[in-house]
Amino acid sequence: MPSLYRTPVSALSGVGPKRVEQFEKLGVRTVGELINFYPRAYEDWTSVTKIENITEEGMYCVRATLGTSVSNSVLGGGRILSRCSVYDDTGTLKLVFFNNRYISQMLAYGGEYFFFGKITFDSYGGQMVSPMFASVKEGAGIHPIYRQTAGLSSKTIANAVKNALKMLPESVGDPFPEQVRRHFDLCGLKQALLDIHFPRTSEALDQARRRLVTEELVVLNLGMRGLREHSRTISGVKIRSDCSAEFEKLLPFALTGAQKRAISDCVNDMLTKNAQMNRLVQGDVGSGKTAVAASVCYTVMKNGFQAAFMAPTEILARQHFETFSKLLAGTSMSVALLTGALRESEKKRVRQGLADGSIDLVIGTHALITDKTEFDNLGLAVTDEQHRFGVAQRAKLLSKGDNPHLLVMSATPIPRTLGLIIFGDLDISVIDELPPNRKPVRTVLMGSSQHGRIYGFIREEVGKGRQAYIVCPLVEEGETDGVASAEEYAAELMLREFPDIPVGLVHGKLRPDEKERVMTAFAAGEYKILVATTVIEVGVDVPNASVMLIENAERFGLSQLHQLRGRVGRGEAQSFCVLISDRLSAVTRQRLEVMCSTNDGFRIADEDLKMRGPGDFFGERQHGLPQLAIADFADTKSLELSQKIADYIIYVYKDLRNDELRLLNAEIDRLFDRGGHNTMN
Repeated sequence: MPSLYRTPVSALSGVGPKRVEQFEKLGVRTVGELINFYPRAYEDWTSVTKIENITEEGMYCVRATLGTSVSNSVLGGGRILSRCSVYDDTGTLKLVFFNNRYISQMLAYGGEYFFFGKITFDSYGGQMVSPMFASVKEGAGIHPIYRQTAGLSSKTIANAVKNALKMLPESVGDPFPEQVRRHFDLCGLKQALLDIHFPRTSEALDQARRRLVTEELVVLNLGMRGLREHSRTISGVKIRSDCSAEFEKLLPFALTGAQKRAISDCVNDMLTKNAQMNRLVQGDVGSGKTAVAASVCYTVMKNGFQAAFMAPTEILARQHFETFSKLLAGTSMSVALLTGALRESEKKRVRQGLADGSIDLVIGTHALITDKTEFDNLGLAVTDEQHRFGVAQRAKLLSKGDNPHLLVMSATPIPRTLGLIIFGDLDISVIDELPPNRKPVRTVLMGSSQHGRIYGFIREEVGKGRQAYIVCPLVEEGETDGVASAEEYAAELMLREFPDIPVGLVHGKLRPDEKERVMTAFAAGEYKILVATTVIEVGVDVPNASVMLIENAERFGLSQLHQLRGRVGRGEAQSFCVLISDRLSAVTRQRLEVMCSTNDGFRIADEDLKMRGPGDFFGERQHGLPQLAIADFADTKSLELSQKIADYIIYVYKDLRNDELRLLNAEIDRLFDRGGHNTMN
């Protein structure tokens, strides 16, 4: 099918210049891309309901004859309301269409059709509102529903896809060799493409989806392995001595066994392997990843190289700068901060120090990977909150030196099946214990009727000299603006509940300097209560904060709730997390009770993946992987199957350059090129 990726969609009948522009908005420029533009959902018209059996509102398919002509009436604003009636051998049903001036030309009196749509009831009986329809001779079938854009309906896309599928050659080259398909009972590629768009049966659709999802995950899996193997062929900068014991003496606290193991893993990578270190240090909130990174940075710097530490936000970068500066205060190491918010003169000074080698360690944001930033001899690149940086951004930071080592850190526990894909190009160390002074945060679930009691508890904690966070969610589209609700909430608290207690407010739409001012004031104790949106999910370390109140907790994923909860419990006092929700369906209650029953981030991550999928780990496309067309990281069975197939392919064919894997390699190149991951070449 390679040539179809070079054939523009304009080659299809009925696709003119305007349609080409509309398809481009959906990311579809070629016939091949259109064939890989899979339906987002399906309408099953194979289950037909007799009209007399429709007694409840819902989605139905009926086979009926048009018994009246279509009558139109004009509503305010020039809108058109069209009505007609249909019947079968058991009863009649009204149809209602809005703003479709051509409906009378599309439906013929006495014609028999399948109608699919939502049934509602009023005092006059049942009616189907704006149904989809097709003549009986076209067959019931399972109809695809595509993601749409203005002027390009799902039906129009379906017609274009039909024409595109006709351009498939008689024999489509299959990325999976026949031996692999047979061993894992996978259907051929051409049949999968036909059935994913226009399935003959629900069983055929299941087979097609299984085949295409599995292929995409195998391609991703092997591609990530390729990145990993490629990195192992590159010699890293030479580290000759382990200085971690020397660094440990600088610390005002004792490292845990897990921290020591993670440090040892990193140092051994750099000392004993010829290749670059590519390691992920994964640990729960508060497990002490920063100390691990500081120790590894210290060893690299003592060996004569520079280190760079990239954080996802300005606030977090500044916090790390302060932490590292204190840890290294008694040494000869020079530490600098480089962020976009600095004055230009300060940025210039730091960049000069990095270029001439007078700065040993730099903490920064994306400013570290701009073209203006150059290093004298970068030996180690560290990225914090790894899920917020993509593979391409990591590569950009690494390009600042002559094959520096790479350490990435994440406080987001990832289930093993997902981690094999997400971090397939990295070795992994897990910090699986908390420092001994950490007390588990007590978490409770309450309704909004308990607000008075909760506010009283917050007042008690503040009276003891402690502080509290109150988090408002960014509300869903079409509802009150999330920022406004946070501002109104803060104003209400200041006026009614806590007029005598300093209350701060921070949200994502504040200017960076204002956001930083508020967070810094809270960290300094000037504000006793901080009302915030999820901007504090990755935020400053405030050991004095002992209460986290989360409004509308049902709106958050478990992993995000766990991250927010991690903002408290950082000091010696017992800390508390209060989840407020009035929308407690059985599923919601089950989710939130997981939070109340455990502080184990890995268990929470597993539950989150099962219940809500991967979006809560990464946000919209934040995992940095190539964009997938059909696979879903929440589908653990497919993840496990793809892992088995990838292992099988490596075992049977030994080398991915085997000629039988030529088409599979082409798919790997195409997926990773599309995601901007040029590291495959």
